[in-house]
Amino acid sequence: MRIGTGGLASCMGLEGRHPYQRQWARVSDQPKMTVLASKPLQASSHVAVRPPRIALAHDWLVGMRGGEWVLDRLARMFGPTDLYTLVSDGRPLTPAISQCRVVTSPLQGFPRAAGAWRRRYLPLMPWAVHRLRVAPCDLVISTSSAVVKSLVPPEGTPHLCYCHSPARYIWEQAEDYAGGSGGLWRKFGLRAVRRRFQDWDRRTAHRVTMFLANSAHSAARVNRCYGRDAEVVYPPVRTNFFTIDESIQREEWFLVVAALEPYKRTDLVINAANRARFRLRIAGDGTQRRRLQSIAGPTVQMLGRVSDRELVELYRRARGLIFPQVEDFGIIAVEAQAAGCPVIAYAGGGALETVTERTGVFFERHDPDAIVDAIREFERRTIDAGSCQSNAIRFSEEVFDQSIQAHVARLLNARQEKSRSTPGAVVSQAI
Repeated sequence: MRIGTGGLASCMGLEGRHPYQRQWARVSDQPKMTVLASKPLQASSHVAVRPPRIALAHDWLVGMRGGEWVLDRLARMFGPTDLYTLVSDGRPLTPAISQCRVVTSPLQGFPRAAGAWRRRYLPLMPWAVHRLRVAPCDLVISTSSAVVKSLVPPEGTPHLCYCHSPARYIWEQAEDYAGGSGGLWRKFGLRAVRRRFQDWDRRTAHRVTMFLANSAHSAARVNRCYGRDAEVVYPPVRTNFFTIDESIQREEWFLVVAALEPYKRTDLVINAANRARFRLRIAGDGTQRRRLQSIAGPTVQMLGRVSDRELVELYRRARGLIFPQVEDFGIIAVEAQAAGCPVIAYAGGGALETVTERTGVFFERHDPDAIVDAIREFERRTIDAGSCQSNAIRFSEEVFDQSIQAHVARLLNARQEKSRSTPGAVVSQAI
């Protein structure tokens, strides 16, 4: 099949780049594995014991956003190991991810599949993920917001899927991707493949042994789309990095941190700033930057990509973070709170789980006037930085590690019990 820029392939232009340039943590910061209690293996002449082999899988390796920080944490916990993905652009992401052996699908060989045309290949992704051949192992852990949850694990091997969301642009947020530059082409392209993709996505959900979701919001979507239950494990937030600095005074401007894509709704905040004349700084990049720059008034400053060090300084100085989009979890809102920055958020999605009345203000409608009203309400209140930080600690890396280890131990122990009954089996050691 020849895929070019015309026809359906061109319609599928959903490309989104990472919002700001992240810096990786040191390898020496890797978490230590906690040993969980499990039944000891009895010595036997026909049973050999070895450490468990855990493989990882991720939709694609093309930049650092929230999903990649989850993958990084898993790679620190269980790597170096095999890492299966549709495509990789070859750039180093973090030391832990780079130490894994990356295995790509046949889609890697298609023109610009790891670059600007990646999402144009959406119709081919089910074919590509089915052709990922996973080597024998004891457990597969996938982190998925698109298709990698549908990879085929080795026979008898459990598959733990950390699901950020079923593909939003296919299931429930297609209209959010129809706005902005190129929106009409995306709308028709998605409409053309949506039904067949949904049928395939639902049919292949049985390849997952256990679903974990990054929020109650995502768990409900997993149930609606796949008819499966999912336990909630919130993503790891670097609360030891994003911290309060008492020597820094907050300034009179608001902040948006986001990939500049249609569903992030940054245009609403710009329009609100234009109307109310409040100062606004926007950190991030993406396909909509040129359009957003064209509508930005004199009080709006576009910063582009920023480093982690620059980002934490922005959180520490901003009067508040404005968070207008519906996110499955929304790691940005938690990072801001960890640095003592209150949040003005749309009352939907993961923000309802991460922002409280003590740490922010909500608005109910997706329009600029609702944002202006929320800012006025925000200015009438006093929000304590310490309350913001305390709330963020609930989502720390340590909390994530403990929960993931418990679920991994449960699946490995179940596999171990099954293997014990097989004479001559080589079983993995419980974590």
